[in-house]
Amino acid sequence: LPAFLQALKMSPLIETVSDHKDFKKLLRTRTNVLILYSKSALCLAADHTLEQHLHLKAVVQANLILTDPPITTRLYPISYSFSMVAFLKDPAGSPLWEENPEAKDIAHVENEKVLAGMNVHPSEFDGIKQEFNVKGYPTFCYFEKGKFLHHYESYGATAKDIVEWMKNPQPPQPQAPEVVWSEQGSAVFHLTDDNFHQFLQDHPSVLLMFYAPWCGHCKKMKPEYDEAAEILNKNQDSPGVLAAVDSTIHKAVGERYHITGFPTVKYFENGEEKYTLPHLRSKDKIIEWLHNPQAPPPPEQSWEEKPSSVSHLGVQDFRESLKKKKHALVMFFAPWCPHCKNAVPHFTAAADLFKEDRKIAYAAVDCTKGQNNELCKQESVEGYPTFNYYNYGKFIEKYSGDRGESGFIGFMKTLRGKDQEKVGKRKEEL
Repeated sequence: LPAFLQALKMSPLIETVSDHKDFKKLLRTRTNVLILYSKSALCLAADHTLEQHLHLKAVVQANLILTDPPITTRLYPISYSFSMVAFLKDPAGSPLWEENPEAKDIAHVENEKVLAGMNVHPSEFDGIKQEFNVKGYPTFCYFEKGKFLHHYESYGATAKDIVEWMKNPQPPQPQAPEVVWSEQGSAVFHLTDDNFHQFLQDHPSVLLMFYAPWCGHCKKMKPEYDEAAEILNKNQDSPGVLAAVDSTIHKAVGERYHITGFPTVKYFENGEEKYTLPHLRSKDKIIEWLHNPQAPPPPEQSWEEKPSSVSHLGVQDFRESLKKKKHALVMFFAPWCPHCKNAVPHFTAAADLFKEDRKIAYAAVDCTKGQNNELCKQESVEGYPTFNYYNYGKFIEKYSGDRGESGFIGFMKTLRGKDQEKVGKRKEEL
């Protein structure tokens, strides 16, 4: 067997053992030992790739032993698909990410090119975001030898797309300039500062969309608006017409009607503004509403405007308010977030249950309001909703329990139970 190993030119990292005493000595002096049992040189030849694994990882503080029976010891069965180096470092550890069968959707590039990820949402990474022009998530940046070359843009986002691109990294493909909406042959009437008022005089019933070309919600609504215009603007018996104004170019009209967000849909009757209609976004709703114009439903009350036992905090009062409470569970949220909306009634119900307890607070911070965005960054809020637990104003932990009423209530009951236990122990000591 030793002669055969020499023929294979085994790495010095691999030790061969044929004597039982030498084997016992190795076990006493080494931390982790991986043993390959081979009944014959022919069998061993099929496994000579072990040498390749360990030869490339000379820094590993572990040993591979080749031995003949009858030497026996405790054996961890492994396969070559599992990294031997990682196994020797921690025999009972989890498999490597790239070898974990549960992570089938992740593509790992097995060459000198590396895929890496970095959470740059916290405020301390603002410099990095500015340096590499990170304006949204995810943003992919390509580096060679530590130098940033370009972003990964306008290519596919699947694992296969990324792997193929990494084989021959290319800069972003030049995108054809977007055709202006008014030049796309749309049935919508596109108005300007100059013809706006005359158009309203000529058309007694007008639904008008104020938009910005860069606005994502506008882009989503445009096809619906176009389809509705095909029906309404080309029908002689139409109850009204659809028009649009690019407020980034024709600013006088937008300023007159105090347009601050996009899209804003307004209804004009006989040249006068009558309604603002935030709920009209789809073709069917637009057509249905124009056939029977009605005042829009009143805007839904914000969470802060609704009566509840939840304390709504901001930059000005966040610290001082929490310092007065022994236990405070704070929900950081965004009004548009669907998961936040689902949690609100349960969080509110829990707050109402503990409203008589002066040591407890259920509080909420709208991260989109005013300067609260900076506060949320300081409190390590990376997604919505985020729940943080504070003790007299000091952050203790993130709440990761159930987001139902029972979860929020149970969390606080557990804390109060621990308080009572401490009080009981003190009484016993006295």
